[in-house]
Amino acid sequence: MQVSIDQHSGFCFGVTSAISKAEQELRNGTLYCLGDIVHNGQECARLEAKGLRTIDYDDLRTLHRARVLLRAHGEPPSTYWIAAQRGIEVIDATCPVVKKLQDRIRACYELHKTDEAQPPQIVIYGKRGHAEVIGLEGQTNNTAIVVESIDEIGKIDFGRPIYLFSQTTKSVDGFRQLVEAIEKAISRQHSAVRPEVHDTICRSVANRVKQLQAFASEQDVVIFVGGKKSSNARVLYNHCLEANEKTYFVSNRQELTAEILATCHAADKVGICGATSTPLWLMEECKEHIEHGVSH
Repeated sequence: MQVSIDQHSGFCFGVTSAISKAEQELRNGTLYCLGDIVHNGQECARLEAKGLRTIDYDDLRTLHRARVLLRAHGEPPSTYWIAAQRGIEVIDATCPVVKKLQDRIRACYELHKTDEAQPPQIVIYGKRGHAEVIGLEGQTNNTAIVVESIDEIGKIDFGRPIYLFSQTTKSVDGFRQLVEAIEKAISRQHSAVRPEVHDTICRSVANRVKQLQAFASEQDVVIFVGGKKSSNARVLYNHCLEANEKTYFVSNRQELTAEILATCHAADKVGICGATSTPLWLMEECKEHIEHGVSH
């Protein structure tokens, strides 16, 4: 039995940078993090053991002169305002790709918001309520239209200017299909509007689908390691499942049941992979457990 870890799996650059910044700042004393630093319970627990304290927005409003880390997902302008009012030192770990997107949306909003004759519509292709999307909506004073799928394009007025952006972690194919659906709807209404399309999907994340499926197709059994809170993990797991029906979703080595281990030990090639929120150490623990967890 050969057990290998997918070299393309694990933390993306933004998450790696945020965790590194958290570990560095923890050396200087108490550090709070607004929301889970990453959608992985085991990694959050590891950092909490080092002293990181996870808080929510209600907690933020009660802190005073504390140090608060803003995770890679980014935050709306209101968070910075609250922090300033409370004398809070902000440790900004927003992913550079997300920060650039925030700036682009903000600039678009500021440029067009005074057009009373044809009020613009900033449309965000993303998951409603997701931390990144909340931060993006905030750049438009919460006037942006969030569209999760083609089924929701009815929210858009095809007679008004449309400025389309995407959450950085969304599917490239899904975005392309959304653009096509919007263009067809405009054509059906004989509208003169030409949507301004901004493909703002992070390619380092988007390219993982093909890389992951290629890896999964080469294995006899695939163990996908991901956090239960992570939407990215669920999406990538399903892509793995498409490539290899013997794919199992686990959050840690404790979830490697006797049945899963027996399936692994009956195979020649076992592959371990994960989401952009899955730490390498967690995949390594699963690899070691598979190799030594069941006697032949």
